[in-house]
Amino acid sequence: MATSDLERDPFYLRTGHQGMHGHEFLEFEYAHGRIRYANNSNYRNDSLIRKEMFVGPAVVEELKRIVRESEITKEDDVAWPKKNVVGKQELEVRIDKEHISFETAKIGSLADVNESSDAEGLRVFYYLVQDLKCFIFSLITLHFKIKPIQQ
Repeated sequence: MATSDLERDPFYLRTGHQGMHGHEFLEFEYAHGRIRYANNSNYRNDSLIRKEMFVGPAVVEELKRIVRESEITKEDDVAWPKKNVVGKQELEVRIDKEHISFETAKIGSLADVNESSDAEGLRVFYYLVQDLKCFIFSLITLHFKIKPIQQ
């Protein structure tokens, strides 16, 4: 896949969560070769953190592989916990010929998943979101925190 193909590729990915106060959130979004990250925690009066980077075809193929191997498109969020005062988590994916959009209560731990009436489906969602967050945070760390070697 060439870089110009990324601009025409319909693959889209967005995941994130929102806290109980609404202004606290974390979100990742991928579209057309660009990853955007936003985090507003208000922790110690922090301001909104935004990062944006362009990635190559190999990174996009890895994102697609992670999504495909999770088999998230076979799941249904109808029996998952509904958003509540604690917050919500979302996932939207457009891949191949499928487009899914899920919303559930904010998951604090695997115990929340196991207590769900659709623990298997929610577990797929939970692990996919964890994998995506790890991968994207690694990319952000590599992209924004590498310091050039001075000679």
